[in-house]
Amino acid sequence: MKYTVVRTDTADALIRKIILYVAENFDNDTALEKLDELEDAIMSLGDNPELGEKPKYPALRRQGYRVLITEKDLVFYKVDYGNKVVTVYAVFDQRQDYLSIIRGL
Repeated sequence: MKYTVVRTDTADALIRKIILYVAENFDNDTALEKLDELEDAIMSLGDNPELGEKPKYPALRRQGYRVLITEKDLVFYKVDYGNKVVTVYAVFDQRQDYLSIIRGL
């Protein structure tokens, strides 16, 4: 892994929220599969921090965010090229109003 991947407390809380929702509405096996999928996607940023794209909203682009789009989720992160660190700030279901939520980060 070329870059260290770090998740903020907010990102961890949002991931837990997604996994709990899946467990409550489907089953534990599906929730564990979802967690594995998210973990794999997030950790892949360590090998390729350019994997995500620039967000469509100018305010997020100006702040240096990138977004990794998975099957149903959006992973918002920033890359510190000098220190070789990828910081994951938030993970949202694509159907959420993530712009208003991420503005509060």
